[in-house]
Amino acid sequence: MRFQTAVLFLWGGVCLAQGQMHDMSAMDMPDMDMAKMDRWTLGKWRFSVHGAAFIGDIQETGHRGGAKAASVNWAMGVAERDWGGGTLSVSSMLSLEPATVTGERYPELFQTGETAYGKALVDGQHPHNLFMELAVTYSRKLGEKTTATVYLAPVGAPALGPVAFPHRESASELPQATLGHHLEDSTHVSYDVATVGLTRGMFGVEASGFHGAEPGENRWAMGGGAMDSWAARVSARPGKHWSAQVSAGRLAHPEALEPGDIVRSTASVSYNLPFADGNWASSLIWGRNHETATGRNLNGLTAESVVKFGKSNYFTGRVEAVDKDELLPSVGTIYRIGAYTAGYTRDLPLVPMLRTGLGANFTVYSMPPALRTTYGERPAAFWVFLRVGLK
Repeated sequence: MRFQTAVLFLWGGVCLAQGQMHDMSAMDMPDMDMAKMDRWTLGKWRFSVHGAAFIGDIQETGHRGGAKAASVNWAMGVAERDWGGGTLSVSSMLSLEPATVTGERYPELFQTGETAYGKALVDGQHPHNLFMELAVTYSRKLGEKTTATVYLAPVGAPALGPVAFPHRESASELPQATLGHHLEDSTHVSYDVATVGLTRGMFGVEASGFHGAEPGENRWAMGGGAMDSWAARVSARPGKHWSAQVSAGRLAHPEALEPGDIVRSTASVSYNLPFADGNWASSLIWGRNHETATGRNLNGLTAESVVKFGKSNYFTGRVEAVDKDELLPSVGTIYRIGAYTAGYTRDLPLVPMLRTGLGANFTVYSMPPALRTTYGERPAAFWVFLRVGLK
C-alpha cells in the first residue's frame, strides 16, 4: 500500500473511531502560546484545538503595488492517548485560503517563490493548501530523560527550519508571510514525510525523509511523490522561555519552473517571557538556500517581536534583510531587500467564545538603486484586519 494511503487510512480510522475531527500539529512548537489552545478529554483521548483567521484589506504603493481584500487562516488540532507504553497522537491542520485568497495570491511587494497560472509568483504570496498537515506521531520514553519519536505524514513538516511563520508566537499579529519564507520555513507543508527523533534533557535531534517539490497550484488537492529529499535538525531548550534550532536539508527540485535542487541551512532562537498581563515573544531567524543549478547562495535574516500588555494590546514588529533573484525577468541578479514592519492590535469582545481583535501594520522597504525604476522611490504596504481566534 502506498505510503500516503496507509497513513491516511490510519489517521482517518482513529478520528472516525472517536467521532471527532480536530486540527493541531503534533510536532513540537516551542514558541506558540499554549494558553490559546482549547483542551478537553473524551474517554482515553485528549483533544486540543487552535486556530486563527485574519480578514483584511491590503493596500500597497509604488509601481508594482497591489490592493486586495483577503483572509489568511488555519485551524489545527490533535487527538492523543496513552498507547503501548507511549503516546499516540493524530494531528491535522487545515486552511480555507484556497477560497479566501483569490487569484492564487495576495499582494506582497518583493515576495517570490512558487507559481500561479504557470508563471513564477513575484510580488505576491501564494495561499496555503486545504490540507497543511495530516500526521500520526508516536513517542515513548526510553529512560528518565530520553524520549524517542516517530512522525509519519502524507502532508506535514519535516525536520527543517524553525516553527513556520503562521504559528510563531512572535508573528501572532502579523498575517503576512515573511519575505524570507522560501529561505527559512517553506517546507512546513511537504509531502510524504517520515521523521525519527530523539530527545535527551534539553537537546533533541531529528532526521527526515520527504518529497521535496513545493505544493502544486491546485490548493484544494494533496500532492505527493517519491521520498527524494532529506533534512536533519538539532534543537535545544536552554531555559523555560528559550528555544533554539539548527537544521539543514537538500530539497530535490522544489520549484516547478527552476532546475536543480536546493541545499537549505537554517538557524533560529526564540524567546517568550510571560508576565502579569501579557507576554513578550521574539524570534531571530536565519536561512540560506544554495541553488545547485546556478551555484548562487541566497540569505535571509528575520527578527520579529510582539509584546502583549494590558491584557488586550499588542505592539508588533518585524525587520528583514533578504536576497532575491527573481524580481526581474530573465536577469537572475541578486538584490538585497530590506523590509521594516510595525503594527498594533487591540482585542475587542466582538464575538462570544472567540478571541477577536482589530489590527493594522505598516511596512516600508529598502532596495538597491537599480530597482527604483521598477518599484518606485518609496514603496510601502498597509494591512488592516479583523483577527479571530480561540480564547
